[in-house]
Amino acid sequence: MATSGNKQKYESKNPIQRALLDRFLDQVVALVERTRPRTILDVGCGEGFVLARLADAGVRADLYGLDLSETAVAEARERLGNRARIEVGDARTPPFDEPFDLVLMTEVLEHIPEPEAMLPVLDRLSRGHLILSVPWEPFFMGLNFLRGKNLSRFGNDPEHVNHWGRAGFQRFVGRRFEVVDAPLAFPWTLVLARKRPDA
Repeated sequence: MATSGNKQKYESKNPIQRALLDRFLDQVVALVERTRPRTILDVGCGEGFVLARLADAGVRADLYGLDLSETAVAEARERLGNRARIEVGDARTPPFDEPFDLVLMTEVLEHIPEPEAMLPVLDRLSRGHLILSVPWEPFFMGLNFLRGKNLSRFGNDPEHVNHWGRAGFQRFVGRRFEVVDAPLAFPWTLVLARKRPDA
């Protein structure tokens, strides 16, 4: 069975990649702690690496995860045990009744053919804040190319159908939400946003 790109990324032995990921996850934890949520939903949680980092960091919130992949969800459940509720499902028809204080969607929007269609979905799922991230282009592709990955595609991951620069992604998120912060998390663009007061 093929290993997902997400799992390969988080289980990489490359010390530079691991250092970048650790810094990125530290930034995510810091943003989560700023919002003090009671409930957190990770949309496209994959194998549960981000949720596990939140749990390991002692984030005091009820953790939930949602992913389309049964294989990824099975691994996330094994990784998190009773520390989170992980479900197989589509964010457009989630198996949860109530909106969440904080919704995470990290490293997912670059895979979705019509990402703008996800903004109202995320709006419905959240009652307060959102944390969103995508690769920071063109730097992400450049780093891939330099380490010999996806050379024939100039470093572009074949699963990535959308590409944003840092300012462009903030404008994209700002179409629906108020951007609160965008801390540097190279080579990713990371955004903390909240629902608009009049929403």
